[in-house]
Amino acid sequence: MSTALAIASVTAVLKDLLNNGVVDHNVQPLVGDVTVSALAPDRIITEASPEKSQLNLFLYQVTQNAAWRNAALPSRNADGARLTNPPLALDLHYLLTAYGEKDLHAEILLGYGMQILHEASVLTRDSIRRALSPFPQQPFDAGDLPPQLQALFASGLAEQVEQIKIVPQSISTEEISRLWTAFQAKYRPTAAYQVSVVLIESRSGAIRSPLPVRERKIYAVPFKQPVIEQLLARADAASPAVANQPILHDYILVLRGRQLRAEDTRVNVGDAEIVPAANNVSEAQISFQLPPDLPAGVQGVQVIHGAQMGEPPAAHRGVASDVVAFVLRPHVDALVVNSQQGSSPDVRSGTIDLTVSPAVGREQRVRLLLNELSPPPDRAAYAYGFERKSPYQEVFPPNTPPPATSALSIAFKDVRPAQYLVRLQVDGAESPLDTDAATNAFNAPLADIA
Repeated sequence: MSTALAIASVTAVLKDLLNNGVVDHNVQPLVGDVTVSALAPDRIITEASPEKSQLNLFLYQVTQNAAWRNAALPSRNADGARLTNPPLALDLHYLLTAYGEKDLHAEILLGYGMQILHEASVLTRDSIRRALSPFPQQPFDAGDLPPQLQALFASGLAEQVEQIKIVPQSISTEEISRLWTAFQAKYRPTAAYQVSVVLIESRSGAIRSPLPVRERKIYAVPFKQPVIEQLLARADAASPAVANQPILHDYILVLRGRQLRAEDTRVNVGDAEIVPAANNVSEAQISFQLPPDLPAGVQGVQVIHGAQMGEPPAAHRGVASDVVAFVLRPHVDALVVNSQQGSSPDVRSGTIDLTVSPAVGREQRVRLLLNELSPPPDRAAYAYGFERKSPYQEVFPPNTPPPATSALSIAFKDVRPAQYLVRLQVDGAESPLDTDAATNAFNAPLADIA
């Protein structure tokens, strides 16, 4: 691959090719002394009398090469680290313009210039090295070259993987008119060429390259698509599986559906992967204990059919069911009220200390709800809601996630003295209330605020 100096090197090689060709074809007796240049058209002096015979090569456009632009992609991984060093592949577009002192001089020069580029339709590696070296016939040290040629000699153009080709292009009179108007120069006989491809590659920065593959193994494994049709739960192994009941942290989850069993059956719940016991997996049902560290809130469950591949065999992810969502609800195991007089004699402020399951993460949103248990018939029941203090006000060591906790302390303010039913919302999941078996009325958990 070449360096960023490759564009200038191509222009230098083409200029040298034209200059040598004019000498080899003995053009001087026909048009006089000829100058070969690589200038913008507006910098060519045409007002001189007499006008000099001159061939000018001008790089007027650079475009990306369509064939190479997707080579070595993707070049970065998901973290942004460089995996490969893809080349910048460019096509160079040139205008070859002839200037003449007398009638037909420009046409003669343009004809010879086009013949020279036609005969050298591919720039060989030797021709590039000769053009960039002022001493092609003798051993030399690059350190002896002029500074600008030293830089071009080190561009690596001759060593790039693909050789450079010169292809004539057809340009309409409308395009030519627009170009010369943009150049703000007087039009002269012109031919257009495309030179491709120039491959520029960065030589700085570390890249990551995986080890080569020593042996390839191909597996043809029939699979069945698992389908979850119903999600149920039971409080313990002796309880029946019930749909639409509150799911708590120590419950057993039951999945019913089709084609659930495989040689390697796993279940993803939230961020946890569970391998159910073999006797709890069948074609129509899978049951498993919820992981104890699964946080309260909306969770997803998915059945994964793995495949054993490799030597020694290792589990690989195969097909998976759709994700089915459920709400894991928190449970208030115990609570203690610490109250004192509030802003007036008839209200109270303080804290309610709770023990909850599962443990609540410090980054989870927690809200305490209080509803009066038995209000008198002449007024509406008291109801309050209090947010837990933002966990981001607490300080933790850098790069250390805040730990989950089962002990919560939530402040309340200006609450009327009464007996309240207590509910806890964690990321929108609400703790259930206990009911009286005889009356089916809510009766716990309770907080006495006196």
